[in-house]
Amino acid sequence: MRFRLLASLALGAAIVAAPAHAQQKGAKAEVKPFKVDRVVSSNTISYAIDADESHDPENILVLYLSNGGRVAIRLMPKWAPHHIERIKTLTREGFYNGVIFHRVIDGFMAQTGDPTGTGQGGSKLPDLEAEFNDVPHGRGTVSMARTDEPNTANSQFFIVFYPRSALDRKYTNFGRVISGMDVVDRVVRGEPPARPTRIVQASLGIDHLPAPAIAPEAPAPGKITADMLNRSTAH
Repeated sequence: MRFRLLASLALGAAIVAAPAHAQQKGAKAEVKPFKVDRVVSSNTISYAIDADESHDPENILVLYLSNGGRVAIRLMPKWAPHHIERIKTLTREGFYNGVIFHRVIDGFMAQTGDPTGTGQGGSKLPDLEAEFNDVPHGRGTVSMARTDEPNTANSQFFIVFYPRSALDRKYTNFGRVISGMDVVDRVVRGEPPARPTRIVQASLGIDHLPAPAIAPEAPAPGKITADMLNRSTAH
């Protein structure tokens, strides 16, 4: 049985994803409501993050998205060492290349990391034990998705658009966007989106992979672009 998202996002919602082994059982991703008792500003708590990408490139996750943008994420091994190891392993295997953002809720978060694009899939690696920490889920937080069982994070993760204190200490926060948050803001919304944004290439900064060639995304049906207007008025 699949649970529907509550109509009011003001109540908050948990990020959940079926673990890899659950897919064989036909398990569905579900949404658990939370009451948000407070809003934490990312400016009020020190994250101890150096935003310089040249510092410790081993712990910089670089995502090139199909919307033409680049996102840099500072990975924090002190917060969640085993989850960081998993993200690095899958990244170097090319696991995330081509994977879509399958669940994107405006004002909440963008979720990816499922190669099936359904929210039910994951990697072939075993699920991880939770590494919950005290770092708040502020704007730009990158955290692991899971089912309602704590130790079920596998490959899926989400990026937070707006602070969500209801997720604190319930999901493994393992990093933060340090550049390209405007690119994340442009990820297409939907559950799933009709024309989802995808990760074209994921890599670690230390590997120095060249930027991929990204074809322009086709406009949504009925959307008129500036280029279309220019062509239609050219003589």
